[in-house]
This record gives sequence, C-alpha cells and structure tokens, in this order.
Amino acid sequence: MTTRVPQERRRRRPTRSGVLLSEDLIVQTALRLIGEHGPEALSVRRLGAALGCDPTALYRYFHGTDDLVLAIADRIIGDAMAGFAPGDDWVASLREMALRVRAGYLAHPRAAAMAAHRVTRRRNEIRAVETGIGLLLAAGFPSADAARLYLAFIDTVLSHAAAEAAFQALPPQQREADRRSWRDVYQDLDPATYPSLTAVRQELPAMADSSFEQAVELLLEALAARARALGRK
Repeated sequence: MTTRVPQERRRRRPTRSGVLLSEDLIVQTALRLIGEHGPEALSVRRLGAALGCDPTALYRYFHGTDDLVLAIADRIIGDAMAGFAPGDDWVASLREMALRVRAGYLAHPRAAAMAAHRVTRRRNEIRAVETGIGLLLAAGFPSADAARLYLAFIDTVLSHAAAEAAFQALPPQQREADRRSWRDVYQDLDPATYPSLTAVRQELPAMADSSFEQAVELLLEALAARARALGRK
C-alpha cells in the first residue's frame, strides 16, 4: 500500500517568507539539513523553521518523517540515474548503474545511511529496477534468475556504496585515524602471532582504499560467465 499524500492535498502554497512550498523543495531542504547536521536534523519542526512555514504545513505533502525519508531515498536514486541510457553492452550498462549509485550516495553521504536499506516504492526506484532487470533479461537470463541476480547485484552495490558513504560522513580526524591504522598499527604486529598479515605487510596500506569497483567487477565477471554458460546450453 502506498503512503503518498493525495494530489489534492499537495497544492503548492507559499510559506510565510513567500517561498512556494512544494514536495521537491521540502526534499531538497531536508537533504541540505541532513548534509549539514546529520540524520537527527530531520524533524518536522526543523524543516518548518528552515522553510519558513508552520510545521503542520508539511503534512500536506508527507504523512510524516518516514514518508519523507522514502522521498529522499528516491530523490538520490533519481539524481544518480538522471540521463542514464542503457547501451547494447549489458555488462557495461550495469557497471555504469553501479558507479552512478555510488556517486549519488557520496554526494549525500549522511543521507545515504538512511536510504540504502529502504524500498521507496516511488517512480525513480521503480524505473531503476525496471532498467536493471531488463538488462539481465536481455542478457538471456530466465525471469526468476533475472530477478534474483538483480537483487544480488543491487544489494552488493548499495552495501558497498553505503559503507563508503558512511566513512565519508565521519569527521575528518576519524577518517584519517582509520586510514593511518593500516600504515601504523598493522605494520607493527608480531610476525609469530600474525604470520599472514606480516607476509602482506607492504600491501596493507591499500586496505584504506575503497573496494567498490573491484567488488562490482568480480560480480559482473560472475554474471557474464553465467550468461555465457546459458548460451552454451
């Protein structure tokens, strides 16, 4: 069941400051507040203050903050997928989808934590799912496989993108401390206790880097191999 507010309740109305209130403006303002102050800034009272309107006016557009969270999640998807046109190469198209999702989450790292695990039930998400499953169907996968493999693909993408966004949302000093651990703490371990880590000691600083692209490539290689196997049957 949808939780969207009926269209007749979402008429555009000016705020006390003369700004024309709309669903898009509310989502944009919510993203800004979350980006500046974190998820805890998402309240009807703070949104009303930022928009210069009575907080109750927001209920003409959203049933509550959870309804707004879903709209925010869908906005991130929409911005990430804007202008995307799948090509003939389904693997390349899935790769681009993955990179776009990552870029969308990194553009709003504090909001990404609220968005990654939600099902928005809105237009942008539905279009993205349609596109992704369509690419797998075009690759020759049966319908059941296409749906399940898309789930594996998008869960991998979202999980890695959300983790990277969460790291970027940390204060700079915490990010640097985590990165430095691979250069300092992990370089000074007892070889007798940690022989494997000692054997790859020179490679460990790279653990501070993102594994997003490598994870996506591993998954795409597996999907391509499975598609080739289907073609040989």
